[in-house]
Amino acid sequence: MGVDIVIKLENITKTYGGETQVQALKGITLTIDDGEIFGIIGKSGAGKSTLIRCINMLEKPTSGAVIIDGDDLTKMNERQLRQERKHIGMIFQHFNLLSSRTVFDNIAFPLELAHVPKEGIKKKVDSLLELVGLTDRQTNYPAQLSGGQKQRVGIARALASDPKVLLCDEATSALDPQTTKSILELLKDINRRLGLTIIVITHEMAVIKTICNRVAVIEGGVIKEEGRVVDVFTSPKSETMQEFVRSVINMELPEGLRKMGLSDQPAPDRSMLVRLRFKGTITEDPIVATIIQKFNINVSILYGNIDYIQDESFGYLIIMLMGDMEMQSRALSYIKELPIGSEVLGYVPRNH
Repeated sequence: MGVDIVIKLENITKTYGGETQVQALKGITLTIDDGEIFGIIGKSGAGKSTLIRCINMLEKPTSGAVIIDGDDLTKMNERQLRQERKHIGMIFQHFNLLSSRTVFDNIAFPLELAHVPKEGIKKKVDSLLELVGLTDRQTNYPAQLSGGQKQRVGIARALASDPKVLLCDEATSALDPQTTKSILELLKDINRRLGLTIIVITHEMAVIKTICNRVAVIEGGVIKEEGRVVDVFTSPKSETMQEFVRSVINMELPEGLRKMGLSDQPAPDRSMLVRLRFKGTITEDPIVATIIQKFNINVSILYGNIDYIQDESFGYLIIMLMGDMEMQSRALSYIKELPIGSEVLGYVPRNH
């Protein structure tokens, strides 16, 4: 059995500048478990790229500890750090390939630096080419490759020294949606096959939703929230995360409903609009049918969406409760007792 490689960031701060100091990171504390795909999401300037560079010590934190596999990287000298960085692979947004080297030679480069014998290099590079699906491209140069193929070379090169951890800094943001999907599938496959811990830095919610187990939201150098992706997705706490979720799921009221004369006050001639958020097996329960039977009121589904994060289902519904005020209120109380999220969006005139 291999040893679990746990990454701990303890109160990481990073300050730039002399007199006019800029604090890029303000006390970041995170624990990333062995073998998971962990996402760090934030807008431009939030501090996410500084954070990932602190993990492999390309940026030395102003204070705090970066502990990988029980060793604090901030206490290491340059020689020890060079040794430790061999166990931390990194892929970048702009690929960073050597244009004068073939695909094979780009992947072989870190092995050459480590003085691996030629036979060992060939064996390793051949297996990596197969892993990333580029065996037929090994004699090509970067200029002859598509963006997705270049990133596959970058991934293979990052894996050449058998890292414990793979850092992905906006690795798909220069790619089109279809290519992004194939690269994310490849990373998932590598995580599954090699048991590699992967840390994904991104500003794209779709990337987090597709491959990450857990996510942390960074804003202004501070972690605003963290948790399982499905939990953060269905109950976003921070304004930043709410915005990111809205970017991939339309949770807004349809325009037509807003024009109906939406009010925040109940009235005898008004129907209640409720938004429901649910996840897991509850998505299979006939919630709407149960409300109709229990409270003898009509329920209209105005908007619905069910999706999956990895293998866990989650969804949103906007429903209209149409009945007398007493029954609307009782139905809402019943909804509040269910293991789902809910919020009253307002009240619309009954004749709608």
